[in-house]
Amino acid sequence: MFRNFKIDLRLIKEIDKTMLISMMLLILDGVLNIYLCTKGNYGLSFAKQQFSWFILSMIALYFFVAIDYTIIFNYVPVFYWGSVVLLLLAKIPGIGVVVNGARGWIRIGGFQLQPAELAKLGIILMLAKKLDEMDGDINNVKNFFTLALYAAIPVVFIVTQPDMGMTMVCFFIVLGIFYTSGLDIRIIGGGLISLVLAIIIVWNSGIIASYQKQRFTAFLNPEAADATSGYHLTQSLIAIGSGGILGSRPSLKLEGTTGYAAQNVPEVQTDFIFAAISEQWGLIGALILLTLYGFLIYKMITIARTSKDIFGSVICIGITSYFLFAILQNIGMTVGLLPITGITLPLISYGGSSLLTTVMSLALVLNVGMRRKKIYF
Repeated sequence: MFRNFKIDLRLIKEIDKTMLISMMLLILDGVLNIYLCTKGNYGLSFAKQQFSWFILSMIALYFFVAIDYTIIFNYVPVFYWGSVVLLLLAKIPGIGVVVNGARGWIRIGGFQLQPAELAKLGIILMLAKKLDEMDGDINNVKNFFTLALYAAIPVVFIVTQPDMGMTMVCFFIVLGIFYTSGLDIRIIGGGLISLVLAIIIVWNSGIIASYQKQRFTAFLNPEAADATSGYHLTQSLIAIGSGGILGSRPSLKLEGTTGYAAQNVPEVQTDFIFAAISEQWGLIGALILLTLYGFLIYKMITIARTSKDIFGSVICIGITSYFLFAILQNIGMTVGLLPITGITLPLISYGGSSLLTTVMSLALVLNVGMRRKKIYF
């Protein structure tokens, strides 16, 4: 039974060590900064929970690297439809839990699971499987609408939670896959127009609460926004500015708060952790963080280009698209260049479901890279 989960030691040398090390450093950096920005009010609580998810993620990493990704191909529908069922369950009162105005969580024991995180990976895997079966012929009308339907099913449930941040993530994942798969640019243009129309309809449908709308538009003029909607961004900018070049040299001692962001920026351990990092470690710390992300993304693109099949290549493209959009959106909203959407910083922000599924995703990329060429013994 466990034979398929035993890694051939001769495959280990094929694993992309730069990508693996970058991922590990980012996760540990996240745990450290979660501790620093929450220790004043919560002690070790948040950091311990994140570290527990880190250990669980490493176990998942092993299994997702050990088994040949071509075997996973056959189980993609189970994972995809399973994530859709979880999205449905999250909408049932008593099973689903409301967090920040969205019924998008399921409580399991002492932990909370966000099904949308699994659905995000499910979309990538299903599109990769279908494109492989279609030999990459995405411009065939039947093929295109089949792919679009599989992408749309989970997104409909995510929109109605409502979770506009995750909806945007899923859209840009699909856009990245469709574009790199050679979809006619006119169809992509039509899709973008459709997205704008869909946003207008949802915006005026009553699904999105007024406070969420205010928070979304506050970046246009945070000084003029009211105390609630513009507060997050204003405090974030103050914290980033106070970090300077070298940062505030945070204390690792458990006693006392660490910095302005820890005391004044709401959701600092999740949505706005970049503000805490910039304050505590300055411009240098922020650049180191971006450099690690750069290594990770470059390696993912390289593996996508050299994959031995369409399935592996599309998996890498989808995960790369997620990273690019999430990093740009999170940092952009933190510095006031983009709307505040609640999209977290991959591998860094607090959140067990997000960390677990992100590590699982990267494990699949490592898996594709390990098996992209025939090994002769």
